[in-house]
Amino acid sequence: VQLQASGGGLVQAGGSLRLSCSASGIIPSIDNMGWYRQAPGRQRELVAIISSDGSTNSTDSVKGRFTISGDVAKNTVHLQMNSLKAEDTAVYYCNAQDHFSVDYEGSVSAHTFDYWGQGTLVTVSS
Repeated sequence: VQLQASGGGLVQAGGSLRLSCSASGIIPSIDNMGWYRQAPGRQRELVAIISSDGSTNSTDSVKGRFTISGDVAKNTVHLQMNSLKAEDTAVYYCNAQDHFSVDYEGSVSAHTFDYWGQGTLVTVSS
């Protein structure tokens, strides 16, 4: 599976950007797609996620400003980012998750496999 993200760039504080991501290749049954970001010197964090049933969730710092949309069944996800702040500056990564179970001699265990895009840089100037 290859995830191709696009839409990053340089924008002034208060501006907007739209990120898009699509998956290609031999695609298993994807359960969630989402966006993570990593700012310099910080750990990668979840920004927003959309599930196969269309439900969404996002981190508190972007609620009311960022909107995730897409169609997990079609392996596409978008992130509309409005009212951008300098602290939103980061490399944004597209993510797709495949949840699956393994039955080994009657013992079932749950697993998650993560697919990652190459990252797209969002820079917000203050």
